[in-house]
Parts: sequence; C-alpha cells; structure tokens
Amino acid sequence: MKTLSRIYNTLIFIFLYAPIVVLIVFSFNNSKNRAVWHGFTTKWYSDLFHNDLILDSLKLTLLVAFLAAIIATVIGTAAAVGMYGMNAKLRKTLMAVNNIPMVNPEIVTGISMMLMFVFLFRATGLLKLGFGTLLLAHITFCIPYVVLQVMPKLRQMNKHMYEAALDLGCHPLSAFFKVVLPEIMPGVVTGALMAFTMSLDDFVISLFNSGSTAQTLSVTIYSMTKKPVTPEINALSTLMFGTVLLLLLLVNIRQIRDLGGKNKKKGDIIL
Repeated sequence: MKTLSRIYNTLIFIFLYAPIVVLIVFSFNNSKNRAVWHGFTTKWYSDLFHNDLILDSLKLTLLVAFLAAIIATVIGTAAAVGMYGMNAKLRKTLMAVNNIPMVNPEIVTGISMMLMFVFLFRATGLLKLGFGTLLLAHITFCIPYVVLQVMPKLRQMNKHMYEAALDLGCHPLSAFFKVVLPEIMPGVVTGALMAFTMSLDDFVISLFNSGSTAQTLSVTIYSMTKKPVTPEINALSTLMFGTVLLLLLLVNIRQIRDLGGKNKKKGDIIL
C-alpha cells in the first residue's frame, strides 16, 4: 500500500511540475524552436528588459500588488479585530462569509466585479474600467487572506493585556497600537506577504477588470500567447514563477518561526 501511495504521489508531482521544468529549461534555449535544444543562452532574459510593453506591465503589476497589499492589510486587520470583539456565533458567521471569496471560482468574482463597475460607470460616470477598478478588485479579493492570517493571532493573544492597559488609563487606540498590534504583528506581516503574492499572481480578476489601459503582466503574457509563442514568454514566465515561489517560501518560513515561538512560549509557561 505504501508503495502504491509513493508511486501515486510521484506521478502527481511529475504531472504538476514537469511542464514548469520544461518551461524553465527552454527559457535558456539558444533558439526559437520549442522542441529541440540548441545550446545555452540568456539572451531572452536580456531581451525582456528592452521590451517596453513588458516593462510597463511589470511596473503596473508591482504597483498594484504593493498598493493592494498595503490597503488590504489595513482593512483586513481592522476587520479581523472587529470580528474578534463580536460574540462567537456572529464571528463564526462572518468568518464563513469571509471565506466564500477564497473558495469561489475566480471567474465568478472577476465577472461580478466587472459588471458592478460597468453598472456604476453607466449610472454615475465614475469607475471606468482601468487602473482604479483593477486596484479595487485586487484589494477586494486580497482582504479575506489577510483576515485569515490575523484572526489566529488574535485568538492566541491574552485579551486581558488590552483590558489591563485600559484600566491603567490608556486610550483604546493607543492600547491597540502598544499592546494588541505587537502581539498580532506576525499575522499582519504574513497576511501582507500573502496579499502581495496573490495580487502578483492573479490573472482572471485582472483580465476582467483592467480594461484596455491597465494590463498586468499576466494579462500581457496571455495576449502574447495569441501570437506565435516566443522564448521571451518562457523567460518571463520563469521569472514570475521564481518570484511567486520565493514569496511563498518567505510566508511558510515566517509561519514556521511563529509556530516555533508559540511552542517555546508554551514550554516556558509549563516550566
């Protein structure tokens, strides 16, 4: 049984990662031929940095991801703190609502947002599809991930510390920044990294809400595939894969450190 399980897992990993390995290998191929190896080169990577379309899309992608991560982190943290102060039944209900966008197909979220923006534009003349709608869409779908990272830290926190700060005459806002925020900061940072990663990696929501004036890197790659695929796309996809992989590793490393710190605190309490 263990042998069959190992074979099954091996096949799954091969089907998942073999295409990515081929993509990475042929991004260094010294030919536009996508099936035959003609030697090693890095010219496709250097060509990327001389392509104005790709550079503009890269700048826009990083800007949207950075702004969406910051704004979603602030809103998501505030939402998590607010939900934590509610009664258990209402908190569970709101957490279930918060989780819906994460399990909902992205195409449904993307189309529904696009329809809302189009309706608002026709009704008010505001929010024409472009940078503004793209940023709002990214903020919206990033917020649930921040809430999901911050809420466990709030549950681990000793709530009596906040109450003690209030009893000592500390203003509620000051008590939050001096007592609560330092305790939940690991979750806030992890949520920000997760939001940045999700925004950077998004395609479907960007496709429906970017319009024709604000195309992210993933949308640009998609438009390039409508023509004969060039090795530049392989190089660009490799860089995107490497960036997202690095960010996910940072998130996982931080979560492992937080878990280790939590276990250490429990051990100190027991001693």
